[in-house]
Amino acid sequence: MLRRSLSRLCAGEEKRVGTRTVLVGHRAVPDTEAYVAQKFCDNRIVSSKYTLWNFLPKNLFEQFRRIANFYFLIIFLVQVIVDTPTSPVTSGLPLFFVITVTAIKQGYEDWLRHRADNEVNKSNVFVVENAKQVRKESEKIKVGDIVEVKADETFPCDLIFLASSSTDGTCYVTTASLDGESNFKTHYAVRDTTVLGTDEAIDTLTATIECEQPQPDLYKSLGPENLLLKGATLKNTKKIYGVAVYTGMETKMALNYQGKSQKRSAVEKSINAFLIVYLCILVGKATVCTTLKYVWQSNPFNDEPWYNEKTKKERETFKVLRMFTDFLSFMVLFNFIIPVSMYVTVEMQKFLGSFFISWDKEMYDEEIQEGALVNTSDLNEELGQVEYVFTDKTGTLTENSMEFIECCIDGHKYKDCLSEVDALPPCCQSREELFLRALCLCHTVQIKEADQVDGLVAHPERKCTYISSSPDEIALVKGAEKYQLLHVLNFDPVRRRMSVIVRTSTGQLLLFCKGADSSIFPRVQQEEIQQTKVHVDRNAMDGYRTLCVAFKELTEKEYDRIDRQLNEAKMALQDREEKMAKVFDDTEADMHLIGATAVEDRLQEQLAETIEALHAAGMKVWVLTGDKMETAKSTCYACRLFQTSTELLELTARTVGDVLNVFLVPRSWTLSQEYGLIIDGCTLSLILNPSQDSGSSNYKSIFLQICLKCTAVLCCRMAPLQKAQIVRMVKNTKGSPITLSIGDGANDVSMILEAHPLGINPCHASVCRDKGKEGRQASRNSDYAVPKFKHLRKLLLAHGHLYYVRIAHLVQYFFYKNLCFILPQFLYQFFCGFSQQPLYDAAYLTMYNICFTSLPILAYSLLEQHISIDTLTSDPQLYMKVSDNAMLQWRPFLYWTFLGAFEGLVFFFGVYFLFQNSSLEDNGKVFGNWTFGTIVFTVLVFTVTLKLALDTRFWTWMNHFVIWGSLAFYVFFSFFWGGVIWQVPFLLSTVLSWGVPSAGHPLLGGFLLGGFLLGDFSLGDFSLKDFSLGVTSLGDFSLGVTSLGDFSLGDFSFGDFSLGVSSLGDFSLGNPDVCSPAVCSPAPLCAQ
Repeated sequence: MLRRSLSRLCAGEEKRVGTRTVLVGHRAVPDTEAYVAQKFCDNRIVSSKYTLWNFLPKNLFEQFRRIANFYFLIIFLVQVIVDTPTSPVTSGLPLFFVITVTAIKQGYEDWLRHRADNEVNKSNVFVVENAKQVRKESEKIKVGDIVEVKADETFPCDLIFLASSSTDGTCYVTTASLDGESNFKTHYAVRDTTVLGTDEAIDTLTATIECEQPQPDLYKSLGPENLLLKGATLKNTKKIYGVAVYTGMETKMALNYQGKSQKRSAVEKSINAFLIVYLCILVGKATVCTTLKYVWQSNPFNDEPWYNEKTKKERETFKVLRMFTDFLSFMVLFNFIIPVSMYVTVEMQKFLGSFFISWDKEMYDEEIQEGALVNTSDLNEELGQVEYVFTDKTGTLTENSMEFIECCIDGHKYKDCLSEVDALPPCCQSREELFLRALCLCHTVQIKEADQVDGLVAHPERKCTYISSSPDEIALVKGAEKYQLLHVLNFDPVRRRMSVIVRTSTGQLLLFCKGADSSIFPRVQQEEIQQTKVHVDRNAMDGYRTLCVAFKELTEKEYDRIDRQLNEAKMALQDREEKMAKVFDDTEADMHLIGATAVEDRLQEQLAETIEALHAAGMKVWVLTGDKMETAKSTCYACRLFQTSTELLELTARTVGDVLNVFLVPRSWTLSQEYGLIIDGCTLSLILNPSQDSGSSNYKSIFLQICLKCTAVLCCRMAPLQKAQIVRMVKNTKGSPITLSIGDGANDVSMILEAHPLGINPCHASVCRDKGKEGRQASRNSDYAVPKFKHLRKLLLAHGHLYYVRIAHLVQYFFYKNLCFILPQFLYQFFCGFSQQPLYDAAYLTMYNICFTSLPILAYSLLEQHISIDTLTSDPQLYMKVSDNAMLQWRPFLYWTFLGAFEGLVFFFGVYFLFQNSSLEDNGKVFGNWTFGTIVFTVLVFTVTLKLALDTRFWTWMNHFVIWGSLAFYVFFSFFWGGVIWQVPFLLSTVLSWGVPSAGHPLLGGFLLGGFLLGDFSLGDFSLKDFSLGVTSLGDFSLGVTSLGDFSLGDFSFGDFSLGVSSLGDFSLGNPDVCSPAVCSPAPLCAQ
């Protein structure tokens, strides 16, 4: 048996703190130190939020954390516990509706996550056991299993690469699902196991692996070239063998998963502010009514009239407790002023409205076969409030499709295969060959036979295809058209360069390096810079992307030292990145400059027109790029970010003193003059991270003041973290302006995430990105994704404008119609002795916001176009009319509030004066409380619905259907509810009373008025609320809670008291004897 130990992957001198030991194939190594079995998680992936058992309690807990839901829960509990004037159903049913709809939506979304998890967990994989392939479900993989993965399959967990079908022990993978990069990446098997390329050979391996504990950073891993991450896909390799080291929720893919965090927009902040106002109105109404009730009851006759004496329990109750109970009762009575259904309507409007962006055919790109994508529907209205746009350059403003233009070698310019000497001595042929070798070798381009690939391709018509992580490299390889590759010093945004170490056929060791001029020039001989720098600056002014190329000869001794240091750094468990960076820095020193290249990156179509439209809409555009200043500056002029009339301020100082001198120069800022600012990353570091002893702590505030006066800002030579710093600096300024970040690559993710803080902090951004070729990580981390920069124009100027107007109108309309609804209820208390008598029927209270008025405003908030889309996109200045949250400021809020109060007064007093003549019909019929409230409610429903119809400017069949359909439904429901349901008890009681021979019968012949409520049964000034006549024997005939046996009204008698369908003749309440039998009467209920 072949016995090997892979523990050499980690450095022996380091402390083994926070490490794990993995037994390859679950076979222990006898000669190692005592092994304590460790417990690892299984390979199940769980991205779902709920389970079948915890869904109900967890979902309810999360929903009741929302203040409006919690408020209505308290109101419902008060109605259940305290004797309140309205039924608990009036608050419980709307709350139940809101909670149920939200729970169904969240449950459905979680079910989709469960389904996606099962597709991954139940997928088939092959594990090598006893020299045989065993088929298993992915979730059953354990740490230590040897897994076989075939071409185009996804790695089921994080694997240490042991062997492959390639004799050199290499494989190629794509990591689009991890870091968004679709290029091929090369990975290398552990050297000692490269030859174990079969099931039988790999099964003979006995080894242990000691590695660090799981961590989320994709690039901080044990031997990055040996680690194959879950989610990556094997490409251009028949099969590989790997041992599972991280499984399930400990894989880097799972640790990088971020559930959608709740984000709050400026509209939500306005809603909360308005809710506080209406909550104060509610408390004020309840306080006024409670106070006036006890003022009115200060008169003993009003407090305890002769017909309604208090019980012993009521007399013994503390007055403070009675006042508190009455206050709660009034709170319940008026609580409908808080629109709980508004939240579910807003959620539905945002969720359904997001589909209109995805369905927009004008934002569909035929080239990449993709349209707009909405990742966060909570921020649709924020697209209409953007003040600052931060954008990347390469791949966002440009097409990221490179074309080789020219190069220079030792100061000689080469273009179209011709050399322009530029007054310099001819370049020797050896230098030209060296330069071309550097271009051909210093890259990560892979050659793949004709096949469908995910990466960037150079010659689709040929049988072989170039694939690379960078379009620059394909362009250079095409322009340049058997070395042994020893090491690749990969490119990263901080170093801004990459290198390779190769061995020629003669045994010569060479290091080739290419990168940005700012990172190459300090590492080469200074006397070699000037002649190349002239060409680099000239190409940058023409808008080309430039790269400098250098080389260095290595001796065998130097290479052995570098090789040893690189291997030690790669195997380090702690501070690996710092050690790798130090080795790279030492290796790429004292090089010789060969030349430079120029590559053109064409601007995207309609780019200039889009940026001009954004400027006209009042937005300030900032370009944050890592390119050279001259290149970025030329691009900004080409895309009209800078106009010819723009006065440019350049801050390129290299010392703190120079920066300070620039800032201290007094300037006179002219309002009519447009200013632009250009700054590089070095100067920005001095400003944002000043040293403590330089006295420059105020640089940041001065710099920010200058930036805010400029219409456009260009920041070049930026590192990814500096981009995030710039966005954070602007969004934290006074007023918290809404910022938008747009980028297309993984290096833009920090800027995109910074533009909109996660969690529930106040909103500062709506984030967009370009769905370009470089990657998809930015797309997953953004709120919106569009194929091209030109689509930003319609997304902001049309969709953003309309969504903001719609939701602003929705919010104001909800508060307006609820104030109209509840103000008559408040006014009615002044006419019923503050007895907490409801004005409206319980069914109307419950269904007002749910059924009668909900659909018209929802349809309006989805379909309304007060201005056509073509007009909005062609006239960008219309965008400024709704900027700065203009429609949800206090002035329009007060307008809607006073409008609702005015109409509420008209509703109540209009009907009140209509009822001054109580006998409206010839038969003497009197309309009571129920009729009064129903008329007020009918006028209310028709008025608020027709108000919305008048506000609608864009009519569709759906608007007609929901507006007129809602009114028709109300009429039908009212007829059915008031004209049919309530007539059944009358009809039944009539039939039963006809069969009664005498009112002296013990059960009064089963006299029944069902659940009918005498809403306003009046005896002079005496109002009986909820006066109920059930199935009652005459001996215990009940009036409310008092029987006739215990309730005496002296000798007071009802001479001809009519009970709807029955008359009790001379029935005296003082004498319980029945004087005459009940006589059938067709007259309606009335009290004389």
